[in-house]
Amino acid sequence: MIGLGRMGNNMARRLLAAGHRVAVYDRDLEAAATLRPLGATPAASLEELASMLAPPRAVWVMVPAGGPTEDIINSLKTLLSSGDLVIDGGNSFYRDSMRRAASLAEAGIEFLDAGTSGGIWGLTEGYSLMIGGSEVAFRRLEPVFQTLAPSPDSGYGYVGPAGAGHYVKMVHNGIEYGLMQAYAEGFELLAAKQEFDLDLKQVAEIWRVGSVVRSWLLDLTAAALEKDPGLSALEGYVDDSGEGRWTVQESIELAVPAPVISAALQARFRSRQEQPFGARLLAALRNEFGGHPVRPATSKE
Repeated sequence: MIGLGRMGNNMARRLLAAGHRVAVYDRDLEAAATLRPLGATPAASLEELASMLAPPRAVWVMVPAGGPTEDIINSLKTLLSSGDLVIDGGNSFYRDSMRRAASLAEAGIEFLDAGTSGGIWGLTEGYSLMIGGSEVAFRRLEPVFQTLAPSPDSGYGYVGPAGAGHYVKMVHNGIEYGLMQAYAEGFELLAAKQEFDLDLKQVAEIWRVGSVVRSWLLDLTAAALEKDPGLSALEGYVDDSGEGRWTVQESIELAVPAPVISAALQARFRSRQEQPFGARLLAALRNEFGGHPVRPATSKE
């Protein structure tokens, strides 16, 4: 396994606990060394990692999408041989995965794109795995997927040719954006109704059992409200990993309406702006045409 961020580290731990033989490499050699007591074999370089594995080799890549993934896969193309296999478990753009699969195929190397969901809870709960590529390669690695999944017969599956795994994961993340935004808006309405003095944590707990809006995200909402009922320790700044943007772009290309996901993405953009120009222009226009009052900007000095 290459790349031992929190998810990669936890995936390696889950495989080791099940008795799989795992060699690991990370640019942070100390991160790889922490898995040695659990039975992993750390490598000091990609070259050493490749030499440790017996053919046909299988290398799982868990690094950030874009340049880092591109660099690793290009390096592996020169280090691996025909019959070997590369799995990209990161959040890569599906078209990149299609291209990488074709490039590796030139050297006889198989490629699987494994959309992976589960976050920091995957170590104990298992990972949802959406896998694209050669079905023969998928069957070869199926025992690994079964170990990483929530159970040997659920939570993972072969979804289609190269790129399909990351495409399904992309749409998964777009749906996630919409669900999170709906919870955020609903609980903001509850908090705003001050005359009822609602206990948001209690409401979340009620909804968690039997309600049609119950979900793991609601479970996490309840956990967050337990830690900080008013969320006073947080700023309302919400980043995005890029998959929501890709989902919206895909909806435009296919002319498939996705208004909820699109609005959720726009809400994240707005959360990062302080005194956005658009809002200031709205205030100025109301003042210009109707003389409506405005609030002067306050100096931060």
